[in-house]
Amino acid sequence: MIRVPAESDGPLSDAWRTCVGTGRLELALRRDYQDSLALLQRDIGFRHIRGHGLLSDGMGVHRPYDWQGTRRVHHSFTYVDQVIDAYLGLGIRPFLELGFMPEGLASGERTVFWWRGNVTPPRDWREWAGLVRATLAHLVDRYGADEVRTWPVEVWNEPNLPDFWQNADEAAYHRMYEVTAHAVKEVDPAIQVGGPAISPGADAWLERFAEFTDRRDVPVDFVSRHAYTSGPAQHVPFAVHQTLMPATGLLDQFAAPRRALKGTHLGELPVHITEFNSSYRPDNAVHDTAFHAAYLAPVVTAGGDHADSFSYWTFSDVFEETGVPTALFHGGFGLLTHRQVRKPTYHLYAFMARMGGQRLARGADHLVSRHTDGRVTVLAWAPVDPTGQTPGPDRHTLRLSVPVGDRPRGEAFVRRSTVDEEHGNAYTAWRHLGSPRSPTPSQLDMLHEAAEPARGHRRLPVEDGRVDLTLTLARHEVTLVELSPVADEAPPWWDERRLLGRDVP
Repeated sequence: MIRVPAESDGPLSDAWRTCVGTGRLELALRRDYQDSLALLQRDIGFRHIRGHGLLSDGMGVHRPYDWQGTRRVHHSFTYVDQVIDAYLGLGIRPFLELGFMPEGLASGERTVFWWRGNVTPPRDWREWAGLVRATLAHLVDRYGADEVRTWPVEVWNEPNLPDFWQNADEAAYHRMYEVTAHAVKEVDPAIQVGGPAISPGADAWLERFAEFTDRRDVPVDFVSRHAYTSGPAQHVPFAVHQTLMPATGLLDQFAAPRRALKGTHLGELPVHITEFNSSYRPDNAVHDTAFHAAYLAPVVTAGGDHADSFSYWTFSDVFEETGVPTALFHGGFGLLTHRQVRKPTYHLYAFMARMGGQRLARGADHLVSRHTDGRVTVLAWAPVDPTGQTPGPDRHTLRLSVPVGDRPRGEAFVRRSTVDEEHGNAYTAWRHLGSPRSPTPSQLDMLHEAAEPARGHRRLPVEDGRVDLTLTLARHEVTLVELSPVADEAPPWWDERRLLGRDVP
């Protein structure tokens, strides 16, 4: 029996809800996307959203033209305004990533993704700086400086990879960062700018980034990095399979920037993990499973120890980096499928959103918190085997002594919500249905129903101000238990034994 302290050891970190990822920004113009984001904000409530393509041609910002024999550039913000208006209307702010390169400004033809984001440096650095200044100035004019100052601005995405930055040219990225950061600060010195948004395995870039920005006196307000734990992809048609490291590998990656930058002028800056997930592939079925929720539970509950934010990549399967998805469940990054079917990992985040603000205890398989009104919440999860060599235990038992209320005796109301292989798991139901690629309306109704967590209610006795709570978790289960003191208002003559008119002593 684990005895949960009655006194809080501090506030419960909510670094997990600071930011969430999205497919390229122009997807926000779609109804399915906006419906999905509305559901996400209702149940979870993220503060920022980050995605690629703000300056790519699909957003139509950079519009060069010739007039009387002279090249000129018009900046158009028609789609930018619609996207950001939609975000703000749903209670979420942008985390701006500046990229990719507009074709009319690109120095080459190298692109990434099905939608062909250009990853080459600008052929005219002054024109690039003008694009950045025009974009930020427009945002300040439209939304106000106080608002835009709350939107971090990240320079590019994973420049250490040739897929995302031509030749992974580090010197060219340093120039890109320098030009961009100064352009941002020319608009408003209080706007936050940072980088270098590197992928796992490139932490040496952080040290050289610190040295370069120090030597050149380039502004940096935060440091960003990405984190994934999957191995090389084994390709099959329209999908991949990958090995996974233990989830603690993600926490180690969250902590990497501060280790690498200790003693540098960037060592005390905020650290934002602007992408994280298990697999870096948007077609890996692990993302759709109950295993995934249990795998990530210790990361979501402890990540705030190591980073100021860690952004789940992504909130929705409305996402097209490898092309239009070929089936409803296809291993997409999203917490939600198309048509807003909730995945088990969605419920992990929704459970976190129902935790209290005061942390009471945290262990390898549980997190306990308390609300200001005295309710106590317990998030618990079953351990997993990330190697796949075993399925993990059939049952996992957790016993807690939990402080409830301020009276020594009485009863507590216990509400339990559960997600596992069979409950709150539309992926399992979809497989039983025959894996329909395009479910009919009635099948979608079934999947939405299957995505509902299992819920149970009971009372437990309170002795000495505590409840002895025994939780038996199924394989890959994540469960949320909410406890509150019972104030019984039933009249003294009420006796359920008399429901059918029987006489009782």
